[in-house]
Amino acid sequence: QVHVVESGGALVQPGGSLKLSCTASGSRSTMDTMGWYRQAPGKEREFVADITKGAEFIGYADSVKGRFTISMNDAEYTGDLQMDKLKPEDTATYYCYVYIDRTWWGQGTQVTVSM
Repeated sequence: QVHVVESGGALVQPGGSLKLSCTASGSRSTMDTMGWYRQAPGKEREFVADITKGAEFIGYADSVKGRFTISMNDAEYTGDLQMDKLKPEDTATYYCYVYIDRTWWGQGTQVTVSM
């Protein structure tokens, strides 16, 4: 059983920055991938970014490209999502997932971008 925990969600003003963190625990198997999805009220969950071990592959949604940066430390089972130039439309619950033998999801952390 792998336990995934996100942290760092907060209320931030438009144009501001926030860093989300994700930590996986409970396994010694290789963490192959870490990624982030988000879900705004009344909308479906959407892909934000993902990264593979050694940063071999990194992907971003068009809506966040150039503003968000994903990173992962597979040896520590941790990762971050640095979010800059935040917009009100970035408001959502952000979910981290990791692939360790299978996909494991966290419970989410709330990001609100508002004056």
